[in-house]
Amino acid sequence: MTETTVGIGGAAESTDMVLNIGPQHPSTHGVLRLRLVLDGERIASAEPVVGYMHRGAEKLFEARDYRQIVMLANRHDWLSAFSNELGVVMAVERMLGMEVPERAVWMRTLLAELNRVLNHLMFLGSYPLELGGITPIFHAFREREELQAVMEEISGGRMHYMFNRVGGLKEDLPAGWLGRARAAIADVRTRMDVYDKLVHGNEIFRGRTRGVGVLSAEAVHAYGVSGPIARASGVDFDLRRDEPYLAYGELQDVLKVVTRTEGDCLARFEVLLDQTHNALDLAVACLDRMEQLPPGPVNQRLPKVLKAPEGSTYAWTENPLGINGYYLVSKGEKTPYRLKLRSASFNNIQALAVLLPGQLVADMVSILGSLFFVVGDIDK
Repeated sequence: MTETTVGIGGAAESTDMVLNIGPQHPSTHGVLRLRLVLDGERIASAEPVVGYMHRGAEKLFEARDYRQIVMLANRHDWLSAFSNELGVVMAVERMLGMEVPERAVWMRTLLAELNRVLNHLMFLGSYPLELGGITPIFHAFREREELQAVMEEISGGRMHYMFNRVGGLKEDLPAGWLGRARAAIADVRTRMDVYDKLVHGNEIFRGRTRGVGVLSAEAVHAYGVSGPIARASGVDFDLRRDEPYLAYGELQDVLKVVTRTEGDCLARFEVLLDQTHNALDLAVACLDRMEQLPPGPVNQRLPKVLKAPEGSTYAWTENPLGINGYYLVSKGEKTPYRLKLRSASFNNIQALAVLLPGQLVADMVSILGSLFFVVGDIDK
C-alpha cells in the first residue's frame, strides 16, 4: 500500500486552476469556448477556442454559382445579413466591371443603415441583460420589430433578406414604402432615450463597465480589431468615410465617425449607442434623397449563365460589427475558384487573449458581452 500526502492550505493557494467556459455555457453568445487559467479570482491567461459552429462556408462558396453564393453570405453574421450580402455582390460586380443603377445604390445604402440599427439594437438590449438588467431587452425587441416590419415588407425575410443581387437589388420598393420606413425610423428615434438614460445613465451599469476590460490601441492594430470596438480604443477608422462605397461619398456631412479613448466596456457601449443614432440619421438622409430620384431600374439584366472573368479582387465593407471582406478568385467559371471571408468577429474575439488576463472572473462576462460578436461570424 502506497501512502499519498495531499497538500492543503498554502500549497493549494499557489496552484493555478484551469477553467473552461463553454462551449455550452449561458454566459456566451452561442458556442464559444474560453480556456481560462485562474490565480484565485484573477484570470492569469485566456485562450479563445473557436470552431464549434464551423460550417465550412468558404468551401461551400466554391460549389455554388454567383447567384447562389448570396444565400451563403448572409448567414455567417445573422444579425447583419443585408450587409453580408452587400460585400459579396460588390466583389462580383467589381470583377465584372459592372455599374449599378443609381436608385439601387441609394436603396442599398438605406437598407444597410437600417440593418446596422437592427444589429446594434440587439446588443444594446442584450448587453445589460448579461449584467443583470432585464428591462432593456424588451425595449430593444420592440424597436427592432418596427424596423423588421419594413425590411420584411420589401424582402419577405425577417433574418436572411436575400434582397441583394449581382447588378442591383431583387426588385423595386412597394408603393408607399418610403413613408412607412420614415414613420418606423421616427418611432425608433423617439424611444432611443431608453438606452441613453435607462442604461447608459444607470450607475450600476456604469460601475460594472467603467475601467473594466481596457483594450489598447496597440492591441487593436496587432489583432486586426475593427468596428465599434476599435473606435472605442481611439482608432479612428471607418470605411464609409475613409474609402467610401455605395452613396457614402455623398453623405459625409451626415456621417459621424464616433470614437472614444478609454477603450473600456463603457466606451464600447457608448460608441455602439452613438453609432445607432448616426445610422438613423443616415437612413433619413437616404430617404430624403430617394424621394427626389426619378423612377428607374434597380438592377442590371444578367445572362442566364453568369461567369466572372479570370482574376481576383477584394471587396470590404464597414459592417455593423467591423470590417467584413471578401477575397474573390475566379478562373473564368460560373463558380468562384476561391472565396476567402474576412469576418469582423473572428479578429475581434482574438483580443480576449490580452483583454482578460489580470481581470476578475466576475468581470469576464462584462468584457465578453462588450465585444459584440456573433459566433457564426467567428467560425464561418
